[in-house]
Amino acid sequence: MSVNTSAIHSPTRQEFYSVLCAGICALILTVGLARFAYTPLLPIMHREAGLSDVTGGWLATANYAGYMLGVLLASRTSDLQRKYFMYRAGLVIAILSTIAMGLTQNVYLWLALRFVSGLSSVAGLLLASGFVLNWLIRTGGKPELGVHFAGMGVGIAVSGICIAPMVGLLNWSQLWGGLGLLGIVFFFPAWFWMPAPAKVKGHEAKQISSPSMLRWILCMLAAYFSSGFGYVISATFMVAIIEKLPLLSGSGGWVWVIVGVAAVPSSFFWDRVAARIGNTPALVLCYVLQILSFVFPVISESAIANLLSAVMYGGTFVGIVSLTLSIIGRRFPANPAKAMAKLTLSYGAAQIIAPAIAGYLAAATGSYHSALLAAAGVMAVGIFFLLAAGREASRLGAEAEGR
Repeated sequence: MSVNTSAIHSPTRQEFYSVLCAGICALILTVGLARFAYTPLLPIMHREAGLSDVTGGWLATANYAGYMLGVLLASRTSDLQRKYFMYRAGLVIAILSTIAMGLTQNVYLWLALRFVSGLSSVAGLLLASGFVLNWLIRTGGKPELGVHFAGMGVGIAVSGICIAPMVGLLNWSQLWGGLGLLGIVFFFPAWFWMPAPAKVKGHEAKQISSPSMLRWILCMLAAYFSSGFGYVISATFMVAIIEKLPLLSGSGGWVWVIVGVAAVPSSFFWDRVAARIGNTPALVLCYVLQILSFVFPVISESAIANLLSAVMYGGTFVGIVSLTLSIIGRRFPANPAKAMAKLTLSYGAAQIIAPAIAGYLAAATGSYHSALLAAAGVMAVGIFFLLAAGREASRLGAEAEGR
C-alpha cells in the first residue's frame, strides 16, 4: 500500500507544534483527566462517598472494559475518516463523563460512566497517537512519539495538582465537576489542531505472514499484556497505598503529581535510550525498573522508598507505551492506529483483569502488597517475551535484507 505524500507540504514550525499540541491536549483530556483522575480521587471517595475496596476495583475494571471496547472498535476500523469521527466523539465523552461522575452516588451509574470514560481514552491514547505518527511520516518528520506521549505525564500531573490542594476545600463531587470543566481548556486545541487524516491510495497491504512475523507479533502481545497488568495496578491503587502509610498519609495526591512529573520527560528520554542501545534492551530496562517500583513499597514503608517507587513508576510506564506503540506503528505506517489497536487489545485485557483481582486481594489481606507482588511477577514473565520478540525482530531484519 502507498501513502499519498505528494499532497502534503513540508510543515511550518507552527503547524508542527500545533499538531503535537493537539495530541498532547487529547492525552491530557482523555487519559490524564477522564481516566487517571480516578486514582487520586479514589481514597477521597472511600472517605466521603462510602466506596469500598471491592467496588473501587470494579470501577477501575469498568473503565478498562470501556477502553477495551474502544480498542476493539479501532482495530476493526480501516476507514481513517471514521476514526477521525471516533476521535472527536471521544473528546466530548471525556468531558461529559468526568462531570457526571460527581452528579450521582449510584454505583451502577458510576460503573457506566467509568465504562464510557474508558471508551473515550482510546481517542487520546490510540487514535491521536496514530494520527500524529501518520502525519509525522507523511510530512518527513521523525516517526517517534516521545514528545506526544509526554501528554500522559502532563495529564497525570495536572489531575494531581488540581486535586491535592483542594482536599478539604471541595468534596469529592465538586472535584469531579471541576476536573470536567478544566477539560474544556484542552478540548479546543485537541479538536481544532488535530489534522484530518489524509486519504490512502490503493488497498491495505496484506500483513507479512512469515513464521518470524507471527512469532514476533505473539511475543509482543504477551509482553504488552504483562506490562498492562503491572501498570494498571499502580495506576489505580498507588494513591490509596500511599494514604495508608503513616508518614505519607494525606500526601497521596502530591505523590501522584510526582508520578506525572516523572512521566513528562520519560517518553522522550526512552526514545533517546532506544536510539543508543536498541528498542528491546530499552524496553527490558523499563520493565526491570518498573518491577522494582512494585517491590519497594512491599519491602519498606519508608517515605524515601515509596517516593522512589513513584518516580520509577512514572519514569517507565509512559516509556513502555511510547516505545511499544512506536515500534508497531513504524511497521504499519499507512494506518498505524489500527495496528496499535490490535496490539493494545492484549494491554486492555490485562487492565480489565488486574484491578478486580487487586481489589479482592486488598479486601482479603488488608493491603495491596500481594497485588504488587503479582504485578512484579507478571512483568518478569513479560521480560522473557520481550527478549524472544527481539530475536524474532532480528530474523525479520535478516529476511528483509535477503529479499
